[in-house]
Parts: sequence; structure tokens; C-alpha cells
Amino acid sequence: MTISIEEFHQDFFQEVMASADVDGLYAEDAFFELFCEYLAEAGEFDTADRAPYCPPAGGIRVDGYAGDPAQAGGVLSLIILDFNQSPDQARLTQTDMNTIFKRLENFLNKSLDARFRNSLEETSAAFGLADLIAVRWPVISKIRLFLVSNRQLSAKVDGREAGEIDGRHLSYSVWDIERLHRFAAAGFAREEISIDLEAEYGGAIPLLQAHMGDADYKAYLAVVPGAQLASIYDRWGSRLLEQNVRVFLQARGGVNKGIRNTIDNDPDMFFAYNNGITATAEGIMSRETGDGLLLTGLKNLQIVNGGQTTASIHAAMRRNADLSKVFVQMKLSIVPPEKAIDIVPKISEFANSQNRVNAADFFANHPFHVRLEEFSRRIFAPSPDGTFRESKWFYERARGQYQDARGLLSIAQRKKFDLEYPKSQLISKTDLAKYLNVWRGHPDIVSKGAQKNFAQFADWNRREWAAQPDSYNEAFFRHAVAKALVFRATEEIVTEQSWYQGGYRANVVAYAIAKMGYDCEKREEFVDFDSIWRAQGVSENMGEAIALVAEAVHDVLVSPPAGISNVTEWAKQQACWARVKAVDVEWPAAWLNELIGKDHIKAGKRDGIKDQKLLNGIEAQSIVVSAGGQLWEQLSGWGQSRKLLSPTELGILRVAASVPMKIPSEKQCIKVIESLRKLRSEGCVIGADLSV
Repeated sequence: MTISIEEFHQDFFQEVMASADVDGLYAEDAFFELFCEYLAEAGEFDTADRAPYCPPAGGIRVDGYAGDPAQAGGVLSLIILDFNQSPDQARLTQTDMNTIFKRLENFLNKSLDARFRNSLEETSAAFGLADLIAVRWPVISKIRLFLVSNRQLSAKVDGREAGEIDGRHLSYSVWDIERLHRFAAAGFAREEISIDLEAEYGGAIPLLQAHMGDADYKAYLAVVPGAQLASIYDRWGSRLLEQNVRVFLQARGGVNKGIRNTIDNDPDMFFAYNNGITATAEGIMSRETGDGLLLTGLKNLQIVNGGQTTASIHAAMRRNADLSKVFVQMKLSIVPPEKAIDIVPKISEFANSQNRVNAADFFANHPFHVRLEEFSRRIFAPSPDGTFRESKWFYERARGQYQDARGLLSIAQRKKFDLEYPKSQLISKTDLAKYLNVWRGHPDIVSKGAQKNFAQFADWNRREWAAQPDSYNEAFFRHAVAKALVFRATEEIVTEQSWYQGGYRANVVAYAIAKMGYDCEKREEFVDFDSIWRAQGVSENMGEAIALVAEAVHDVLVSPPAGISNVTEWAKQQACWARVKAVDVEWPAAWLNELIGKDHIKAGKRDGIKDQKLLNGIEAQSIVVSAGGQLWEQLSGWGQSRKLLSPTELGILRVAASVPMKIPSEKQCIKVIESLRKLRSEGCVIGADLSV
């Protein structure tokens, strides 16, 4: 059931305030992070970097930007916040909107003034952004201004017309609470890509039917003018490439030199030399003429092969190359929405057969995410305060799972759910990729934002899963949670330091942890993640070590080499990581004494893999049946008398107690073994001779 906008506003406001509390952020910083995550999911941009500037005198403001324009096809995206800190819903009027956009425009214009840039603190994020705008101005061709608000835009607002600034196209976009609510209500589905070829892109295209008249599957062939394809890409950008597997994994829209040379030197041979594009759409608009079928429009177009071709033609258009002789062949498949998730990745996979990758690997139904979700629903975390109250870490493999699960419950059930799955113990799959990638030594990738970091992580994870799926076991899950605890503790520690003046916290955290892991590996000693899991937090000694290394990496981050003034962009470079790795940190002896050796790590991994193989199947059932029903009846009584077993665990043990009259399923036997291990950790000696 879809919740009302009033309820959604309340939920989102509470989520912002809870995130600010848990992560040690100002409310506006938490609002920026949460809202921009949604905008990245909506395809507005890949990443958003915080760069606040709001002087007391007013009249000028910026809150962030969406990456380096040189890496975004010449598009500069600036973000300004309008965060109403009252829990009550409020309206955003036309006057308010125009005033807020004017402040953002003022920052944009002043960034081109050297006197203004020189007046800013050189280590501030605002200086880095202003300098980036000035340096990139020659390559910027389009500017997008985003107003992000938790107020509701008045129904009387007609919008704001696009304009120009110094010959560059300038557009405005408002994401208010109502638009975010629509996005959430639609299951976080992207806004529809609607392409009217006749009204917006120069005219209809001749179309040749490539399917039998009574076939379920519909396909067409077309020849698209290069200028028309470039214009479509100019409007929709990487949204057209979301289902392109290789583009998802690599830099979106890279320019191919061979394609560029053909456009420049042999444009009339482009059709002959180029393989063209493979595309899908949910539907088309067409009309019959005396000369045949004409394509007049497309709904939700996706270019699943030919991303480089499209981006290269678009780049040629931006540098005013002559595209009048450039034509591109297009194979177009019509895929209805209900089949898109299954069919489009397969078309992309086979169209990209020279680098075959299964697109499903990167989405919520991959076995890796499913397994972690299963672990998170049944593995209790130790109570950090010494009470008997146990909770779980909720792994959200698909956006909105947590809220959906909670929203279906009554008020009383919600209270119980919140105790079992506290909001502070929610991990999304992009969070997980961040927590794991810093320990893998990729703080530069993590600094590029959630989407690019997840793409890199998913590519690595796909290969690792194929090689040894059993290494993703309960021990892996517990260590992943421990890494989440380290990451969140580091955020809090950095915020509390006297040298921290705000800004770049995400980069400092990523580099501090990565440096810690790198130096440990050099010593062939390792952080004891089992200990962190048991304590559900980092030790005092580790906290001191984190504070020490965080200051060291902060000094590197805010002192980029000559020619680089934007700290956020410096943090995204491998050269930055190389410099941090070379820093000599005198680690506290007390913390070094807490590290564990390589042999301990290897033994733990072997045990984890053995456990996972056991949990994978028949062996669990064999052990349960061989042990006999009497043992499981005794175990059930021992656990029940001490109130250590949940009703579900007791029920499954009763089934096991019925052996041999009744044989539990493999899944039930897995849970029986887990209950045995759980009670062993509490001192139970029943079944001590069983090798599990």
C-alpha cells in the first residue's frame, strides 16, 4: 500500500534526523547525502560531492556538485539545498524557488571571478568547487542546477525556463518532497524516457519490420542520422546506457579514437565501418505512409550495445563536427515492461559477447546478495551492553526493503521490529561495497561515489563468487558487519577531532581505514574482526589508532600537488592513494598488540568455508539424522530452560527430536546445526562429540 505524502514526509524527515544522529552529521549534511542517493538512483547523476558555501550576508549559496564536468561529458551539475528543519510539511512557492536558484547562479557567476576565488579559504570545499568551475569552463557545454527540498512545490509553480550563460545551455530542476514521494511510490523506478522524434529531434525515421506479423517478439531495423542520435544523447545522457553491461562496469560514454577519426576524415563511410547500435524500447510510436513505416517516437529507449559509438558522435557534435554524412544502423527490439528485467540484460550480454558479463550479477537477485540477506535475517548480533536483548543487522539488497518490511506491520509489531532490526543496523548494498572496498585498498574508488564504487566492487565480487562461493559464509557476514562498525566509528571519531573543521569527512574516513589495512598487511598482521563483532564496536586502543591515522591522511588530502586545488577530485585519484600509502604512521603499541597473525586469519577462513559447505546441504541432514531425536530433544530442553532459543528455533528442534519417525528438510537441518552452535557458545555440552 502506498503511503500518503504526509506520512512519507514524516518518515523521510525522521530518516534524515536518525542518520544525522547515527553518523554524527549535521542535519543538512545528512539531508544532502540521503536525498542525493535517491537522485543517483533516479539517474540524475552518478555521484554527488558536498561543497557547502553560505556566507552570513546571504545572496549566494551552493551545497554540492555532481563530479568533474570533464568526466561527465562537459556537463556541470550544481546542487543547492532547501531543508526545512521543522517536522511539519511546508510549501515551496515560486518566489522561494526563484530566490534559491538566484543564489546558486550567483555562486556560479562569481566562481569565474579570480577575486572571489582568492577570497575563499584554499582548503575549503567551496574553493575547490569554484576553482574546478573556472578551470573546466572551456570544456563545459551544459549547466544543470538542482534545487533539492523537503518542502512541497506549490501547484501554482509553472517551472523555470531554461536559459543560457556565456553561450552554455542552462537548465533548472526541482526535486521537492512530492517528486521524491512519486519516485518512491513507483518503486524507485526511473522517470520515463519519452522521445518524440518529430517534435524534438528533427523528424521521423524510416523503419523496417524485422519480425513475423503474428510473432510475440517485435524487432525493427533503422538507419539513424548521426546528428539525431547525438541530440537524443545530449538530452538523456547516460540514462540511455543503464542496461549496457560493459558501460556499467567501465567509464560511461568513453570516446573511441577510431570512431572519431572516421567522423572527421571519412564521414560518408561511417555506416560501412561502424557496427551500429543495438537498442531496446518498451514501446514505439509509428505511422504508415505510402513509402513505408516511419518511427515517430520511443518509450524508455536503452542502448545496450554501441555506447561508445553514441558517446563519440555526441562528442563530435559538441566540437561542431559535420555530422550530415554520418548515419548509424540500429537494431531495435521492443521489450514490454514486465519482461524488461529478464530480457534486456540478456540482449546486452549477448550483444557484448566480446566481454560477456551477466548483468544480473549487479542487481538484487544475485546469489551473493540473497545469501547475505538470509544471514542478516537469522544471525543475532551479540548484545554490546551485556543484556540479553539481541538484535540483527538488516542487509537491504534492494532499495526500500527495510521500509517495506516495516510498513506492513501494526504499531505494536513495528516496535518489536525496531528492537530486532534497529535503523542504526541497516546496511544497503552500496554501503557494503564501500565498507569492503576500503579494506581492499580502494579509497580512491570509494571517493568516486556510491554508483561507481559499487560497479567496481560488483565486477570484482562476480569473479570472486564464481571462483569460491563458499568463502561468502557466516564468518564473511560477521566480518562485513565488523567493517561497517569500524567505518561508522571512524566517522564519529573524525567529527570529534579538533583539527577537523568540516568537509571531506567521507574522504578522510575512506583513506584512514584503507591506510590502516595497508599498513597491517605490510606487517603481516591483521585487525581482529571477530573481536569487533563480539564487542559490536571498536576498542579504545583502535579508536586512538584511527584518530592518529585520520589526521595523517587529512594532511595529505588538503595538500594536493601543484595544479590541483579541488580536494574532493584529488581524493579520487590513484596518485592520492599512492601518497597516503607512503606516509609513515607511528602506530600505538597498545593497538598493535591487538592485531592477529596470518595463521589465525587462514584458519578462520578455512573454518568458515568448511562451515558454509556444511550449511550448503546434505551433510547437515546427515549429522542431524545420525545423532538421533533424543539428542535434539535434550538440546531443545537445555536451550528453552535458559530462554536462549526463539520460538522458530524451538519448533525446528522439535521436528529434529522426531527423528527417525520424521526427517527434517535440509533447510531445517541447517538451522538445527546453527542452534547447536549457538548453544555451544553459551556453554552447552550436549552433542559435544558432533563435528560441526
